[in-house]
Amino acid sequence: MKIINNRRGIILAGGYGSRLYPTTFVVSKQLLPIFNKPMIYYALSVLMFCGIRDILIITTPRDLNAFKLLLGDGSNFGLKIQYTKQKKPEGLAQAFLLAEDFIEDKSCTLILGDNFFYGQNLTSKLINCTKLKNGAKVILHKVIKPELFGVAKISKTGKIISLKEKPKKYISDLAVTGLYFFDKNVVEYSKKLKPSTRNELEITDLLKIYLNKKKLTSDILGRGGAWLDTGSIDDFYKTSAFVSAIENRQGFKIACLEEIAFNNKWIGKKEILNAIQFYGKCDYSNYLKKLIS
Repeated sequence: MKIINNRRGIILAGGYGSRLYPTTFVVSKQLLPIFNKPMIYYALSVLMFCGIRDILIITTPRDLNAFKLLLGDGSNFGLKIQYTKQKKPEGLAQAFLLAEDFIEDKSCTLILGDNFFYGQNLTSKLINCTKLKNGAKVILHKVIKPELFGVAKISKTGKIISLKEKPKKYISDLAVTGLYFFDKNVVEYSKKLKPSTRNELEITDLLKIYLNKKKLTSDILGRGGAWLDTGSIDDFYKTSAFVSAIENRQGFKIACLEEIAFNNKWIGKKEILNAIQFYGKCDYSNYLKKLIS
């Protein structure tokens, strides 16, 4: 399979989801269902909308085989999926050290496996972000309680002026979401990071390196766009309810990987038929049948 977009995609699906215990005691949070699909499908769909087909999934030694069983090598979706183990979570920026051989000298996009994105103009916004060659770019989203998030203060041109993690005093209401675009220098800069007081390699510290070099920009997921973090049980079910409402009202499926691949001509009718057989008699299979009928 020929990979056209040289940008690498990384999904961080590590950790043990302790905030969702006991639900996640024996299974990865990213394998739990958001309405009618595994959570990992939604993160994968974002990378696919970026046009990224070369993808690395970082997960725990416990959950690695389960992800492989579900997704295989990615060829069923027109992708090339690889896997690596995160033995111990040591911060989001650790992902780039674990992915060093995978990234090589290419630019990359990192998405956190428990983040959900949706919006009418999302695809065009994502494709535009993948054009980044020099520097880093983050996706921002307006929130009511900025004190609960890492936030960014930006200029009128979208340049980031400052970053602050969970500010006690108001700086901005634009939260930094779990979707990041980096140039080929990200591994080199990640190696320069020192563990924080939490003994983690912080993504905010990595972004500040780009900020100090005046190479950190942003794009805003504005009105009509949705960003949801499924880190808690409450948010988990709110996200499922959101997907359910959209799908049941409009009749199409969010994050149907086969549909995205088929529409992009990454796979053909043969792969859709294989998927129908793989999933068996279920609503998802019936939806796939409509793609080729």
